[in-house]
Amino acid sequence: MTQAGSLPWPPPPPHRTTMLSAFVTAPAPLLQGSPAPHSPGGQQRSAPPAANHGGGTWPFWLALAPLAASRRVQRRHRRARVVVLAAEGISCKTAFLFPGQGAQSVGMCKELTEECPAAKELFDQASGILGYDLLERCIDGPKDLLDTTAVSQPAIFVASMAAVEKMKQDLGEAAVEEATVAMGLSLGEYSALCFAGALDFEDGVRITKARGEAMQAAADAVDSVQIANFLCKGNYTVSGDKEACAKLVEIAKPEFKARMAMPLPVAGAFHTDFMAPAVDKLKEALAAANFKSPRIPVVSNVDAEAHSDPDEIREILAKQVTSPVMWEQQMRAMVAGGFEKGYELGPGKVVSGILKRIDKGAASAMTNFTV
Repeated sequence: MTQAGSLPWPPPPPHRTTMLSAFVTAPAPLLQGSPAPHSPGGQQRSAPPAANHGGGTWPFWLALAPLAASRRVQRRHRRARVVVLAAEGISCKTAFLFPGQGAQSVGMCKELTEECPAAKELFDQASGILGYDLLERCIDGPKDLLDTTAVSQPAIFVASMAAVEKMKQDLGEAAVEEATVAMGLSLGEYSALCFAGALDFEDGVRITKARGEAMQAAADAVDSVQIANFLCKGNYTVSGDKEACAKLVEIAKPEFKARMAMPLPVAGAFHTDFMAPAVDKLKEALAAANFKSPRIPVVSNVDAEAHSDPDEIREILAKQVTSPVMWEQQMRAMVAGGFEKGYELGPGKVVSGILKRIDKGAASAMTNFTV
């Protein structure tokens, strides 16, 4: 059990550094290093938009610094909140985790659908809803097409549910029924809800299609950057304008001594205020879907809490596209909630990789059903 209460930051370094995430969701510059001593004094500020890319080198640094500072108070309180799931009676003994956008790769699901008829059937159903052969795009690409938000979102959702069918085939229904909690990273939250019975597969395909199209349209108007994901200690992804992110990639190593700098295969500034134009279309798709109370708790990215009321679930999912993903908080809550073993179901091993940086012991108890 993790001790409740705030913990002190380590002494701050002479200067803070930035790097680029190799994990998920959008070109992702990172901040590393403790902030200067600070007294909270009042309510947290929301993360402000970052500087426009036209200002040169320092606007990037000055943009990232206040974004990190605005989360200092929240960081101090995360340790106090990691026991929330256990306190609410939610067991995290067996966790099922689902990846988000950025985990896709050309060639995925080829062997899976050849070996698992139930997985192939899901792709056939999805293709009928989407109006194109989704499996063909997963297997043959091309990469530029698969990486588009409109294609990659339903592709990852369907691939993740196909991985569940593969697990059933290999380990039996009983192994799947052992799940006590489900979580998904960004888009993966839809997979988690479908797995938990809160969302029908067909509705999941329709929503991820609409979500992807709306977010792609919103992405075209972005001209700056914001912090998008709190993945693990020292690893915060940033979403925004491609030119702004490219400039930060360029300066991260020489000017801020970043350990790595690389863009990620996604097409938009997700989980920031830049996605506000996508919310109305997403709400329409959510309203048309038949949500139910999940059979097991599904922990939300927005507040790291489980929600059972269908209307609350719709509201949380609408908020998710403009809210930072509190993934580290979710993972620490999972570990503190009696975690014994977990499964990652879907493309790649992104979720397990992040968990390894948060808690190596917990990561060693993960099994991957990749596609």
